[in-house]
Amino acid sequence: MTPSLNGSTALVTGATSGIGRAIAQVLAERGAHVVVSGRDAARGEQAVREIRAAGGKADFVQADLGSVAAARRLAREARQLTGGIDILVNNAGIYPFAGTVDTTEEVFDQVFDVNVKAPFFLTAELVPAMVDKGGGAIVNVSSLAADKAVVGATAYGSSKSGVNQLTRIWAAEYGPAGVRVNAVLPGVTETEGVQAALPDEDRSELVAMTPAGRVGLPSEVAEAVAYLVSDAASYVNGALLTVDGGASVR
Repeated sequence: MTPSLNGSTALVTGATSGIGRAIAQVLAERGAHVVVSGRDAARGEQAVREIRAAGGKADFVQADLGSVAAARRLAREARQLTGGIDILVNNAGIYPFAGTVDTTEEVFDQVFDVNVKAPFFLTAELVPAMVDKGGGAIVNVSSLAADKAVVGATAYGSSKSGVNQLTRIWAAEYGPAGVRVNAVLPGVTETEGVQAALPDEDRSELVAMTPAGRVGLPSEVAEAVAYLVSDAASYVNGALLTVDGGASVR
């Protein structure tokens, strides 16, 4: 039986495309009222229309999570729309690939602002109400690059390692109050961003290193997130769940 999320509210960042959009769709299908957040208003409104057309409940809040102020503003607006957030999915991220000497301070700061600071301060804004209610679920979307030495993922990989450690700390910090915090670590996934960033040669090389013999689908990551936020995962806290077709075992 598929666990229901009826009566719950969820905020999904970076939800206008790729993995985030698939997560928003699956959570809405399970019954959650989903706040879709992202930079592109046209894509966000389209995502909301699709969810509503399928019988789900969703709203869009535009946010560019490059600053702490933007993260806090998003938290406030999401609460105003829903009355309170039960589920937070920190999915928004940027992944410019460059070696160490080719990574500028500006790019480094941008990566950590979006990938680490935004989840940190969104969680800081929303978790107190979860604690007061005695429950909630947070899922951080990390990456296989957090644990593997991927050449060119200098800033990105280190930022996602930080996300993994935040996941563990928050699980210990808020678990006693009934708030579960977990992470999913996708491998190479069939998204618009990956298609644009990975040349065919690099893509083929990564597929060859994956026991599944293919790239993943956004829906497969979304199903893992849906499990982690559901009551079916009521005893799962502080987990780093890989969704990578077995790539991490190589």
